[in-house]
Amino acid sequence: MGFLRRIILLGLSLTLLLAIDAGAASKRVFVTIGTGGVTGVYYPTGGAISRMINKKSKQYGIKATVESTAGSVYNINAVLSGDLEFGVAQSDRQYQAYHGLAEWKKAGPQKKLRSVFSIHPESITLIASVKSGIKTLKDLKGKRVNIGNPGSGQLQNSKDVLEAAGIPLSSIHVEQVKAVEAPSLLQDGRIDAFFYTVGHPNGNIKEATSGRLKVRIIPIEGPGIDALLKKYPYYAKSVIPIKFYPKADNSGDVPSIGVKATFVTSADVDEKIVYAITKEVFDNFEDFKKLHPAYSVLTKEAMLSGLSAPIHKGALRYYRESGLIKYIDPALIK
Repeated sequence: MGFLRRIILLGLSLTLLLAIDAGAASKRVFVTIGTGGVTGVYYPTGGAISRMINKKSKQYGIKATVESTAGSVYNINAVLSGDLEFGVAQSDRQYQAYHGLAEWKKAGPQKKLRSVFSIHPESITLIASVKSGIKTLKDLKGKRVNIGNPGSGQLQNSKDVLEAAGIPLSSIHVEQVKAVEAPSLLQDGRIDAFFYTVGHPNGNIKEATSGRLKVRIIPIEGPGIDALLKKYPYYAKSVIPIKFYPKADNSGDVPSIGVKATFVTSADVDEKIVYAITKEVFDNFEDFKKLHPAYSVLTKEAMLSGLSAPIHKGALRYYRESGLIKYIDPALIK
């Protein structure tokens, strides 16, 4: 009888524990972070953030996952539609969406878009085969150039640079494939050059510069580019360190222009969720910086610049508590 009673009590205990676990699981919130191609910086960025929040899953009741996507435009639209809770997007795309420009011209200003923080700087990078004879932007005329896939950030960047340099799209043979496909196309001689807006070092650029064909990184500079910088506030001068690509046919660092990668969400996402993610990134800032070489230049102050959509209330709560609010543009505090 005693043995049978112990078995019954053990069974009841297990049932109770399962019920508690089921209750905890039902309270857990699942969030998805939209990134980019798996070889870019967006994907490991999303992965780093998800791991940080998942380490404290029991504390916050949040489970984060990462999704490889087509990039900035896709991520912003998916965040606004509720298909994603967070996304990584270029600062220019954030600006365009919030103000109803470019892909959002017909839909109008996306006023539910919210900033959380910015991340690493991204340079518009133009890679060309040496045999193509491309040494400057002007040399792109008549060449086969990949300008970026629809839904990516670099597509508009490429168009902006080409227009600024006085190169109509009609004067080049346009390709629009994903950045991950471009290095092999270049090495196979099927394209002469490709644009990629990305943080450095980058796996795709390493692949492109390490193949059978010699390639070079092309400077993005000149009077037209200077005018572009004055026209659009989200662009800034940048430098691509050639030390990351020792096999490239360049003798020194390459001047370019760039944007910033930003972490965005929607006004509809729960304040507690945004607060938790913001807190984990900034409270573990030095650990976060070690997760990718592109983060080495990060400062907390810099992570609050390059934003154009209002800061989400959950993030603002953390910035007020930590004293970082002083680094935020007052126009973004609503």
